Amino acid sequence: MAAQDVDSVAVFDCQSCGACCAYAADWPRFSTEDDDELERIPEALVAADLSGIRFENGRCAALRGEVGKATACGIYDARPHVCRACMPGDPECLTARAAHELELPISPLVGVEEWSA
Repeated sequence: MAAQDVDSVAVFDCQSCGACCAYAADWPRFSTEDDDELERIPEALVAADLSGIRFENGRCAALRGEVGKATACGIYDARPHVCRACMPGDPECLTARAAHELELPISPLVGVEEWSA
């Protein structure tokens, strides 16, 4: 990539976004976690129906910070598989960013190869 092209592409920074964690009440849900993984998640954060992390005040109960400014996952190392699967710039990410009226980048998948689940 030429030096002048660097400024024309956006690289996602999840810690300045958090939109995916504040998008839908059924997110994050539990899907393929085994019992050991589920036991690592604090009981206080688990939804009453045991389907996933509690969603309160329009966001995942594990989300810390302010969406679109500075965020972090309070259980990052124990987060559900669906959270691990969400990648910066993927369709779900872009949908959540749009719902929060956050800027959509020119090239959404730039930098994705640097992320691991």
